[in-house]
Amino acid sequence: MQGRSPQLSMELNRLLLLTSFLLHVKEDRASPTRLVCDNRLIQKYIVEAKDMEKRVDQCQALPALSCPAVLPLVDFTFQQWKSKSNETKRREILCDLALLVGAAAGAQGQVSDECGARQLSQLYRHANSFFLLLQTFSWEAGHWESSCSPYSMEQTHITSIFLTYRQLVQGKLRFFFYDLAKVLCKQGQGDSRDPPCGAQGGCTQGSTTK
Repeated sequence: MQGRSPQLSMELNRLLLLTSFLLHVKEDRASPTRLVCDNRLIQKYIVEAKDMEKRVDQCQALPALSCPAVLPLVDFTFQQWKSKSNETKRREILCDLALLVGAAAGAQGQVSDECGARQLSQLYRHANSFFLLLQTFSWEAGHWESSCSPYSMEQTHITSIFLTYRQLVQGKLRFFFYDLAKVLCKQGQGDSRDPPCGAQGGCTQGSTTK
């Protein structure tokens, strides 16, 4: 009984977070497919990621992290992205999100400033919600394993966590939802979405401007 309690608590937490995410995007009966097919929703999350990044820049006297945050390297080229399957893209983003969630959680324990702690809490919720959401899409048998080893870097600046999250949402996540729209959305609805980086390839995401 005692051994199963943490597992039950974890499952309940996952369910609550996913429910919270779906309620947060409750626009026109939002659902995972709705988020993919309605380009306005991912744009909303891009704007929110930019806002969080700006707000944390305004926090006073944020300390350097004594225990560095391990962050994913989220840069990629359009040609490399096109060559990957949707399942490969999904797993890559899950690895990125897993590092971001861990980085936000670790930083929260080192920040006493109310402003910084509030922004970190919001980023944690958003990143973890995307992490749970992407686990509902799968094209291969088996569950996602946390043993993946994405390219990463250590950062002691709290603002780097917000920069990386914004780059991920604005880059890989946006491209991924665009790719999914071509598969999941009704004929005509998905076609109305504009490609996030133009028809001609070669752009580099991850180093997007603010």
